[in-house]
Amino acid sequence: MVLLVAKMLLYIVIAFRVLLVCGTTFTSTFSQQVDVLENEPALERIFHRPPYKNLVPVYEACNVEFAFPSEEERLSALATGKYNPDVPVPIDVDVYFPNEFAEPYVFVTMPRFGSGVPYSLALLTNVLRPNGTEFVAFPNYYWHNSHGQDCNGITSVYRIQIDSCNRMWVLDSGEINFVQHCAPQIVVLDLPTGKLVHRYRLPEDVFRISTSRFVTPFVDIADNPPFGQCKQAFVYMADALGYGLVVYDVQRDKSWRIENKYTIPDLDFGTINLAGESFELTDGVFGLTATPHGLGLRRMLFFHSLSNDAQIAVPLDVVNNDTLWHDGVASSIQEFILVGKRGVQCAASAMTSHGFLLCGFINPIAIVGWNIRTPYAPPNRIVWAENPQTLQFVAGLKVRRNPAGKEEVWMLSNRLQKVFGGTINYHEINYRIQRCGVDELLLGGECKP
Repeated sequence: MVLLVAKMLLYIVIAFRVLLVCGTTFTSTFSQQVDVLENEPALERIFHRPPYKNLVPVYEACNVEFAFPSEEERLSALATGKYNPDVPVPIDVDVYFPNEFAEPYVFVTMPRFGSGVPYSLALLTNVLRPNGTEFVAFPNYYWHNSHGQDCNGITSVYRIQIDSCNRMWVLDSGEINFVQHCAPQIVVLDLPTGKLVHRYRLPEDVFRISTSRFVTPFVDIADNPPFGQCKQAFVYMADALGYGLVVYDVQRDKSWRIENKYTIPDLDFGTINLAGESFELTDGVFGLTATPHGLGLRRMLFFHSLSNDAQIAVPLDVVNNDTLWHDGVASSIQEFILVGKRGVQCAASAMTSHGFLLCGFINPIAIVGWNIRTPYAPPNRIVWAENPQTLQFVAGLKVRRNPAGKEEVWMLSNRLQKVFGGTINYHEINYRIQRCGVDELLLGGECKP
């Protein structure tokens, strides 16, 4: 009798969750129809699931280990202050699958908040060092070693995006510690060869010298393979400290700026309280993603400011029309939608192909998912993975399809509260890259290595 009641309860809850996640759409795949059941106490009792998610560890380190072209180069960088082992902080992660047999290439960014970061874009190697696995500069060391003196290189990178044509889009802020050494730029690299295939330097009318800090690119491509060549692309760039967005039409080689009341921080959310510690940030636009292709929905650009709890959306066909942005902060203001408020900050965001928007929440310390077909309300914001130890400040978040055709969530956490608060202990694990399959997260299953 008890088993029968438990089964009935399970079926009722699953049916309710399917309705909640899908609304009136019943033609989706199974992974679209079933959401994470982490928040259902009844199911927790039935399945006896552990309270926190065990994700697949890819990288764990106490501190960042850098490779150099030679020992002489390393000693020179240490002597001149271009390398200080206590300064670099990993921020973003992205992965490239060269083929179905090879291990993925894992790329990490380490922006130059100040001096002491030898290079800002790196590839994870298999070389083990005392503090963690070693990184090597990408595309090579000499793209980075001028530290802003050569604007044909790379100055400082917060985040990157790898597209479906095996290209890496690098958003280079061009500044180090608020000194604008070079114009912000988009650098596009062919991953199989490491060669430069495109570069665009932002004109001065779309950024604020010594104020702007471009932290996140989102690349949207209309002509993806196998039928397209990734030529019809728009790049959306988050200017966190200049409080705006920059849109770049790649085909037309033209950019424009968007800023209004939706791109600024909320001072009530300027204090980040994380794992018992706090720090102050007044960052504007931070997380960017968009409605996936093929859902039959009007496609929207979703964004949020780090120091704000509001989730905002604006139609892509509006954002992509440069003629609509000539009236300053009032430009197309009626097109912006306040989707909802979280009551807490979230950091990096990403989107699954089925339309689940993910974000790294500060409280709970978790990856939280929301089906974009449903209202942005607490019952629809579901904890996909919670772990207060391993998910402290998810600065990098990507959804990538592996060679087997399955989507995976990749996340980088960096305990930023300890970095900014000066309490970081280099005898503890501070930096992590973890991953898990989308379906495993949706269904509450075990993450598979």
